[in-house]
Amino acid sequence: MPRLTSADVARESGVSRTTVSYVLNGKTGVTIPESTRQRVRDAAARLGYTPSAAARTLRSGRSDLVLCVLPNWTIGPVIDTLLDHLTTRLADRGLSVLVHQSRGPRPLSELWRAVTPRVVLGLAPFAEEDERAMRQAGIQVVGSALDEITHPGTFSVPQTRIGQLQVEHLAERGHRVMGYAAPSDDRLAAFADRRLAGAAQGCEQLGLPAPEVQVVDLDVASAVAAVRSWRAGAEPVTAIAAYNDEVALAVLSGLRAEGLRTPQDVAVIGVDDIPAARLAAPALTTIWQAIDAQARYLADAVLAALDDSVEPPAQPDDVFHVIARDST
Repeated sequence: MPRLTSADVARESGVSRTTVSYVLNGKTGVTIPESTRQRVRDAAARLGYTPSAAARTLRSGRSDLVLCVLPNWTIGPVIDTLLDHLTTRLADRGLSVLVHQSRGPRPLSELWRAVTPRVVLGLAPFAEEDERAMRQAGIQVVGSALDEITHPGTFSVPQTRIGQLQVEHLAERGHRVMGYAAPSDDRLAAFADRRLAGAAQGCEQLGLPAPEVQVVDLDVASAVAAVRSWRAGAEPVTAIAAYNDEVALAVLSGLRAEGLRTPQDVAVIGVDDIPAARLAAPALTTIWQAIDAQARYLADAVLAALDDSVEPPAQPDDVFHVIARDST
C-alpha cells in the first residue's frame, strides 16, 4: 500500500497542500475558516494520515516540542493535574509537551540543545544565564514564579497568599493561637517556606502570635508528636494550618489518636482540595487552587510567545480561595 501524503488529504478535502500543512501542523498567524480546518482534519482522520514530525523538524529547524522544566519537586495531584490540562490544551494546537524534572548536575543547556524545542516553559524561575542562552538560540522562554511579580512574561502563583488565607479563615472562626504543620520533604521547601511566611505575616497583621511550627511526616506517630507539642503550652494551639491536604490528613489522624475533636478542640485547614479532602472525617477545609486557569494561562503564554499577533494572556484573578468544610 503506497504511503499517504498531504497530497492525498488535499484531494480528499478539496484544498491545497499548503492549507493541509497549515491546518495539520498548527500553523498560527494564517486565516483559515474553521469549516475548512474541520474538513481537512476529517479527511486526514478518514485516510489515517498524520504529518511527519521528522519532516517538520527538518523544514523548520525546530521541533513542535514544548519543553516543560520541573524543579526537583515531588509530583502530587496539583502538578499532575496542571500538566494534564497543559498538555491537552497545547496538543489542540499541534504542540507536544516533553516534561523534564531537573535532578542531578546535568546542565539544562544539554537538554534543550538535544531536543531543539520551540518553547521552554519553566514552572519555576530559570537562572539568568540559562534564559539568556535559550533566547540567543532562538528558543522562546515562558517562566513562572512563586512570588508576587509584575513581569508581564512570567506567571506568578504567590505562595505567601495561601498561608495568609489559611490564617485569616482560622481567625474568622475565633482562633488566636495557631500552629503550622510543615512537610518533612526538603524538596517542598520552596513552597513550604513561602506558605509559612504568609501564615506568619497573616498572624502579625491580625495582632496574633506567630504560628508554632511542627514538622509532620505522613504517619500517625509523627502527627501525634506534633499534636502533643502544640497542646503542651500554657496556651494550647486551637487551630492548625497545614502545608497541604496530605499533611492536614496526617494531623487529623494525630488528633484522633490523642482523643481530640475536630473542630471543637482543634481546627485544621489544608491546601489543594485533593479528592481525599472531601472524604476525610470530618471533611477537610482547604485552599482551592485554580489549576485549570493556571494551565490555560501557561498554554496561552506559550502560544503568544510563538506568534506576535496573539495577545499575551492576563493573569487569572481567582487563583486561590477557601473551601470551608467541617474541619474548621
